Amino acid sequence: MFRIFQEEKGIAIAMGVFWALSIFVRVLLGFFYQNMIKEAENMATTDHKLLKQCKLKFANCYQLNNGMPNVSVFVDKFLGRLAVGPFSFETLYHFSGQLLLLSVVCAGIGICKSIVGGRMLGEILPFYIVSFLELYLYFSIASMLDVNGRKRNLKVTLVDYLENHLSARIGVTENDMELLYGESATGACSRRKGAGSRAGRGRRTVEFMPISNRTSAQKEDREEEELPVAENASFDTQELEELLQEFLTT
Repeated sequence: MFRIFQEEKGIAIAMGVFWALSIFVRVLLGFFYQNMIKEAENMATTDHKLLKQCKLKFANCYQLNNGMPNVSVFVDKFLGRLAVGPFSFETLYHFSGQLLLLSVVCAGIGICKSIVGGRMLGEILPFYIVSFLELYLYFSIASMLDVNGRKRNLKVTLVDYLENHLSARIGVTENDMELLYGESATGACSRRKGAGSRAGRGRRTVEFMPISNRTSAQKEDREEEELPVAENASFDTQELEELLQEFLTT
């Protein structure tokens, strides 16, 4: 009955290869999501590269914006950027379905070729049987893997950690920095940010201050900015980031 696959070896091999690749891609996505869910349950001590990047990026955005109003959107953007090489997870998810359709198309080509060759229904029936089996096995495996469900679980885990745990610890870390370096350390950083924003706004406006007054004012601003730096010469931005990272990973 299945002698037709020996006669049409090229079509039979193409059907099997496309179907196997579709299953492999779906299983690969399920493995990646499951591994990230397992690591996300211990976000404080995880060594997962992507999750550590997510944690540090969230901490930086939280400090720059004095809070994070919508953590869910931040996590959605993070999950949308997940990729394996040049291919994102979403692309691989849809590519798996396209490979399955290619396998079915190969079966259709085999059926058309057999009909043109004058074969009877009993001879081309194996193409229908194999196609239905491939569809059944693919959707059965896909339902057991539940890639979309694992993605939702990962999102819930990340949102819970970032919103209910990490957000509260960032404030505690800043208080500890004030105890270690004094209030002038955090004040110096805030003044640097304010000076940068004022400089950016100054470039977009027209100054009417005389040159002599402007130079004297710039000297006074420069002296005011150098005072906290001189008092805390041992403190710099790199130490602040390293201390923050140490508190976040412990």
